[in-house]
Amino acid sequence: MEQRKRIRLVVAYDGTNYHGWQIQKNGMTIESELNRCLTELLGEPIEVIGASRTDAGVHAMGNVAVFDTSHQMPGKKIAYALNQRLPEDIRIQKSEEVPADWHPRHVKSRKTYEYRIYRGEFPMPVKRLYSHFIYADLDVGKMQEAAAYLEGEHDFRSFCQTGAQVESTVRTIHSLQVEEQGADLVVRVCGDGFLYNMVRIIVGTLLEAGQGRRLPESMTDILEARERSAAGPTAPANGLMLMRYEFFE
Repeated sequence: MEQRKRIRLVVAYDGTNYHGWQIQKNGMTIESELNRCLTELLGEPIEVIGASRTDAGVHAMGNVAVFDTSHQMPGKKIAYALNQRLPEDIRIQKSEEVPADWHPRHVKSRKTYEYRIYRGEFPMPVKRLYSHFIYADLDVGKMQEAAAYLEGEHDFRSFCQTGAQVESTVRTIHSLQVEEQGADLVVRVCGDGFLYNMVRIIVGTLLEAGQGRRLPESMTDILEARERSAAGPTAPANGLMLMRYEFFE
């Protein structure tokens, strides 16, 4: 009987040219490219299991995936060989063998996202793929004040895209920071899990607070409403980056 092992990958990618992480019938995805290249490399059908199914246009520095293989190549070497086959906008940052029953969505974890906003008089072409341009005066202090109301455990139904199939909309945000970096504004959020479009809806709502269209304390009313229409718009995908996963094994 062949001996199989489970390999964990840390995957970085520029999501601009992809229809998200999860395999789609209508376009190329990160998952489909990983499956294709791993199958070619290892000579057996491979299907990865991803920790986070990022949307079309969203980027990552540290998404995580696992797959099973009977190939004898050491786990640590797979990253080097796989990177020779992957398109240049996907790169494995680390590969390693993990226990056969280790599953990225069944382990207690935290993940951190950053959403980058470019504030300027005109758009900056070199930033267009990785930040959301906004020509507006933003009160960063009001955005920071609003963000504080969203930290902790809450029912985030108002910050979930309508139609998402989930058992519970209760999530915990460990930290939500709004930080100025020159002309850039970075919204950094760390939590134990996120609903569909949750981070982008939070950003859209914080931007309204920064523009004076919402009071910071209205975040409490939005949470209590448990209704998508109570929150702000969904910010564009290109500003969002999955930075890292932390697993508590």
